[in-house]
Amino acid sequence: MSDPSEAPTPWDVPQARDLYNIRRWGAQYFDINDAGHVVAKPLLDAGAAVDLTDVIEEAKGRGLKFPVLIRFQDILRHRVESINLAFRNSITEFNYQGRYRGVFPIKVNQLREVVEEILDAGKPYDFGLEVGSKPELFAGLALQNQVGSLIICNGYKDAEFIKMAMLGLKLGKKVILVVEKLEELRQIIALSKQLGVEPQIGIRTRLLAKGGGKWADSAGENAKFGLSTAELLVATEVLKAEQLAHCFKLLHFHIGSQVPDILTVKKAVQEAARLYAKLFKMGFAIEFLDVGGGLGVDYDGSRSAFDSSTNYTLQEYTNDIVFYIADVCNAEKVPHPGIISESGRAIVAHHSVLIVEVFGSIEKARLRDQFQYGDSEHALVRELLDIRKNLGKLNKLEAYHDALERKEDAQHMFTLGMLDLPDKAKIETLFWEISHEVVRSFRGQAYVPEEIRKLEDALGDQYLCNFSVFQSLLDHWALDQLFPIMPVSRLTERPAREATLVDITCDSDGQVNKFIDLRDVRDTLPLHPLNPNGSGKPDPYYLGFFLMGAYQDIMGDLHNLFGRVNEVHVFLDPDEATGYYIEEIIEGTTIVQALASVQYDENELKRQMKAQMDEAIKSDRMKPSEAMRLLDDYERGLKEYTYLAI
Repeated sequence: MSDPSEAPTPWDVPQARDLYNIRRWGAQYFDINDAGHVVAKPLLDAGAAVDLTDVIEEAKGRGLKFPVLIRFQDILRHRVESINLAFRNSITEFNYQGRYRGVFPIKVNQLREVVEEILDAGKPYDFGLEVGSKPELFAGLALQNQVGSLIICNGYKDAEFIKMAMLGLKLGKKVILVVEKLEELRQIIALSKQLGVEPQIGIRTRLLAKGGGKWADSAGENAKFGLSTAELLVATEVLKAEQLAHCFKLLHFHIGSQVPDILTVKKAVQEAARLYAKLFKMGFAIEFLDVGGGLGVDYDGSRSAFDSSTNYTLQEYTNDIVFYIADVCNAEKVPHPGIISESGRAIVAHHSVLIVEVFGSIEKARLRDQFQYGDSEHALVRELLDIRKNLGKLNKLEAYHDALERKEDAQHMFTLGMLDLPDKAKIETLFWEISHEVVRSFRGQAYVPEEIRKLEDALGDQYLCNFSVFQSLLDHWALDQLFPIMPVSRLTERPAREATLVDITCDSDGQVNKFIDLRDVRDTLPLHPLNPNGSGKPDPYYLGFFLMGAYQDIMGDLHNLFGRVNEVHVFLDPDEATGYYIEEIIEGTTIVQALASVQYDENELKRQMKAQMDEAIKSDRMKPSEAMRLLDDYERGLKEYTYLAI
C-alpha cells in the first residue's frame, strides 16, 4: 500500500509518458492512451492503435497463461520499409550511383515467422539474408527461393558449408562467401573447381577503426574475424594467380553491434571506402561494399552515446554511409559500389513485447502495526522508539546514523546469543520505519547525500514476476543491457512504489535491478501498489518488457527448465472492428517438452511413477482410487505450461 502519510498529488497521462520515457524509446510505435493503457501503433499514424490490455484479455480468454510474448508483424514490415526508404533518400540526396541491397542477419532472430515476414516485406527492395552457420544457411537456401536472391555467408566455414553455398549458386541465387581467414579462400577455390561452379567471393577486412559500446571488441586489429591489410594483399595475389580476380564481388567490414556513437560509423566507412577504392584501382571490379551491422536502437530514449542508446537517427546513419562512400569514390575517381548493410537489431527489436504478470511483492518498512511496545522493552528497542518519536526535531542524517548503529549492535548481540528473536525483529522493523521517514524527508531537496540515495534504493520493494530472466532477458543478465520496462495499465494513477523485479528461477541473479533513465541508470522502477483497495489479494498487474525482438527471442536458456513462452501474433486489419486481429497463437514449452530437451522420456517417467503408485497401494500408504487420481494429475501435468499458473 502507498504511505498514508504521503498526500496524493495530481497525476495524468503526460506525466506517465515523461516518467517512463515512452515517447522517446517507443520510436512512435508505442504510446499511452487516455485510459492509461499502453498502445502499440505498428504503422505509426497510418493504422490502428492496439491496446495491449485488450490483447492481454483476449489471450486470457483463449486460455493462455502468462508470460506471453506479443509479436507485431506489421512493425517488422514497417522497419524493413523504413531502412530501405532511408537509404533511397540518401542515395537521391547525394546523387549516389550505386544501389542499396540490405540483408537481415538471421542470427538476431532465427524464428521462421520472423524471417518470412521480413523477406516478404523486403521483396520490393530485393532484401536478402545473412547467415553465419550451417543451420542458418540451410534455412536461408530454402526461404530465399527467387532467382537472384541475395545470401551473404559470414562466419567460419567448412567444406559442407561451402558446398551448400555452391548449391545456391547453381540454383541461380546470389550467394556470396565472405572470407574470414586466408585458409578459407584456398578451400573455396578448391571446392569450386571440384564442383564446376565459379564462386562469388567477399573478403572481410579488419579496420583500424573500432566500434563503441558493449560490443566494441568485435572490431579493430584484434577482431575475431577478418583479414589484416597484409593478408588482404595476399588474398588478392591468390585470386589473380587463380585467374579469379573477377570473382571478388564484395568487401566487408563490421564494427560491432549496437554502435552508440555516429562518429564511429563515419570513421569506419571512410576507411573501408578508401580500401575499396584502392582495390578497384588494382583491377578488382568489386560490386558491393558491405558495411556490416551496428545500426543501434535507442533503448533508453536518451539519444546519447550511452551503451543502451544512439546519438543518431536512422536517416543520419544512412546519410553518413552514403555520403562518405561517395565522397571517397569521387576523390579516387572510381565507381560507386552497391551498398549492403546487415542491420538486424534495428529491424526486429521493436516488434515484440513480453507481458509478465506480477503476483506478489516483498516489502520493507510495512509492518508498523505488527508489534505492540511496552515499558519493559530491550534497551536498543527503547532507543529506536525514542529516535522514531523525536525524528521531526532531529537532524535526519544523524538520526539515520544512530538507527543504523543500533541495528548493527543488535546483529552482533544476536550472533553472540545475547538477543532474543522478537527483540531482533522489533529492532529491524523500527530501523526500516525510521529509514523510510528519513528518505521521505530528503525528497525534493536540491542535494541528497549519496548514502540516502542508496538507502532509498534499499527501501524499494521486490516485485515477484512470473518469468525467467535467463530465458527472456538474457542480455540483461549477461551484459547489463537495459530494456524499457513499464506497467501496461493504471497509468492514470501515480505509481507510488519503487521496486526491483525478481523472477521465479531459483537463482539470485534472476532479477532486474537496472532500469532506463534519461540521465543515468535507475536502480528501481516506479510501480503501482498491487492491492490498491486493501483487499489483501493482489489485483492482476502486468508489466511490459519492450524492444525484446533482437537476440532475446532466440538466446534464452533452460535455467530451471522454463523454456519458451506463449506467443500471440497481432496483425492490423481495417476490416476488423478493433482494427486488428490475433493471427496466430504459438504455445510455449510444456513440462514434458522441457524434460525431453534434457533426455527425460515421457513414457519412462510415467512408468516409474506408476510403479511407485503400485508400491504405495500394496503397502497401504494409499488407496487405489487416490493413487490413480494422483497418477492422472502427474500425467496431465506433464502437458502443462512450465511457468506458474497465477
